Amino acid sequence: MNELTLVDAVNQAIAHELASDPDVVVFGEDVGKNGGVFRATANLQDRFGENRVFDTPLAESMIAGLSIGMSTQGLKPVAEFQFLGFIYPAFNQIVNHAARMRNRTRGRLHCPIVFRAPFGGGIHAPEHHSESTEALFAHIPGLRVVIPSSPVRAYGLLLAAIRNPDPVIFLEPKRIYRLVKQDVPDNGEALPLDACFVLREGSDVTLVSWGAMMHETLQAANQLSEQGIQADVIDVATIKPLDIDTILNSVEKTGRCVIVHEAARSFGVGAEIAAQIGEKALFSLHAPVQRVTGFDITMPYFKLEKHYMPSVEKIIAAVNHTMEF
Repeated sequence: MNELTLVDAVNQAIAHELASDPDVVVFGEDVGKNGGVFRATANLQDRFGENRVFDTPLAESMIAGLSIGMSTQGLKPVAEFQFLGFIYPAFNQIVNHAARMRNRTRGRLHCPIVFRAPFGGGIHAPEHHSESTEALFAHIPGLRVVIPSSPVRAYGLLLAAIRNPDPVIFLEPKRIYRLVKQDVPDNGEALPLDACFVLREGSDVTLVSWGAMMHETLQAANQLSEQGIQADVIDVATIKPLDIDTILNSVEKTGRCVIVHEAARSFGVGAEIAAQIGEKALFSLHAPVQRVTGFDITMPYFKLEKHYMPSVEKIIAAVNHTMEF
């Protein structure tokens, strides 16, 4: 048994690709000698050398620009931003260049880059260390946005992201970096991108979430089962492109849907999913789609962090509300 946490699975996936593909390079702030602030790249520099795994200055725009230049010339950068809240100086490079390089050059150049970043709250950190702004990147044509929710999916999806020929924003929910362990064989088998994962099947309601919130969503489903309410539980995994067909198939079966995400409520990924359900499965619904989300405020400091984040109780309350219709 190869029991790994999510952060260990990230490390294992990167090591596998470094060993099997000489074009893969890893860099970012403190990822080399120190192995990253969360130790996601621990020991990789010792194993693969300073030319393959190296530290950069605290300059996010430079990290993104370096990645773009390398990727157009045949390398496959795996670049880490220390926290998602630090990525904004790189937004220009990612949106104006990485995302549109294939379109701009009519396919002559492309950017096989993985931009990794820990994200989300729950670790009592300041606001720039705790944000969930995945919707910003999901809105941009040319970017994939991938969020694993378990060690097994972290390994398989990161392999797929590194092998993908276009830029991927790979967001790692740091609250569950070390929450659970799973058997994660180092077999090099990637999981499919652009696909949802159905983690539990039921007939009464569809629960949709991603990242760390899958933990609370599955807990809620287990407690709802004790009430006699059986839930389909869907891990979106790839936020963009969205596998809406899997979600629609579930909603057409259950007639009800509750979407759970940690990000602020307005204009989020949950709103997009709800809109597509309304457009394509309206007549299958027995009740309005519900969202359980963060608030439209900056992530608060740790005294109010728990109040901000969706809870098992809030998810159950939303499901019970939909069952009233």
